[in-house]
Amino acid sequence: MEELKRLNKFISETGYCSRREADKLIEEGRVTINGVVPEMGTKVSLEDEVRIDGKLITEKRGKSVYLAFNKPVGIECTTNPDVRNNIVDYINYPTRIFPIGRLDKASEGLIFMTDDGDIVNKILRARNNHEKEYIVTVNKPITDRFIQRMGNGVPILDTITRKCKVEQVSRYIFRIVLTQGLNRQIRRMCEFLGYEVTALKRIRIINISLDVPVGRYRDLTPTEIKELNKLISDSSKTEEASLPKAKTENKKPFTNKPKNTGRNENGNRNRKGDFRKRK
Repeated sequence: MEELKRLNKFISETGYCSRREADKLIEEGRVTINGVVPEMGTKVSLEDEVRIDGKLITEKRGKSVYLAFNKPVGIECTTNPDVRNNIVDYINYPTRIFPIGRLDKASEGLIFMTDDGDIVNKILRARNNHEKEYIVTVNKPITDRFIQRMGNGVPILDTITRKCKVEQVSRYIFRIVLTQGLNRQIRRMCEFLGYEVTALKRIRIINISLDVPVGRYRDLTPTEIKELNKLISDSSKTEEASLPKAKTENKKPFTNKPKNTGRNENGNRNRKGDFRKRK
C-alpha cells in the first residue's frame, strides 16, 4: 500500500516553505496535484505531481540546512522575490531556504534560516514558552516603574502580554526575554508606556546566541541542532499532553477530493474528478 502524506507536510519537507506558508499557498489555489487544485488536508503520494505556481517541486535530498543569521536593519523577512531587500536575496544562499519567524525591518539580530519546513511550527508555537532575548534602546530615561510594568504585562492587540524577564542595562537600554511573538510586540509595549524604541536587537533564540557580525551567517553546529531539537520536542509533547481530549479526538477527517473550481498550471479549469494521474 502506497504511503500518503499531507500536502502541506510534503511541501515543507521539500524545503520550499514552512507548513504554515504551505497552507496559505493551498488556500490561495496556487498549488496543484496532477493539474488539479486540491482542498486543505489532501494527502499525496510519491507518484503525484505537485506544482506551485506551475513549477514542479520534488522531495529534498541531502541534509537539511540550519543557519544563524545576523539580520541587518532594512532587510525584510520574506521569501517574496518582488519585495525589495528581502532576506533570501540578501543572503543569496546556493539552495532554497526561508526564515523561521520574523524580525521587523527596523530591527536587527538573530534569525534562523532553514530548508526544514517541519521544524518551523515547533519553534513558533506560542504555547511552548520558547525564549527570545532582545537588547532594546529607547528615547528617554528608563524608570523602575517602566521595568516593572513591562515585566508584568502590557495591554496591546486586545490582550495582555505575558509576564517576562526585563532588566535595565543602562539609562536608555534594557534587556527583555519574551516567550510569545505578537506583532511588533516590544515596540507596542514601549509605545503604550510612552516610550519609543530607537534600536532593537535580538541576541538569542532558545539555546542559540548571536555570535556573528551584522549581515553574516553561520551553520548551526551538530550539538546545537541536537539540543534545539530536544528542547522543541520536549515542549511540543508538553503542549500536546495539556490539550483537552475533545480537541485531539474530534479532528475533521482529511479528504482527497479536489476543489471543483480548480484550475491547472496553465490557468485552464479542470473537470470534476480525482486528482490522481490517469494510467
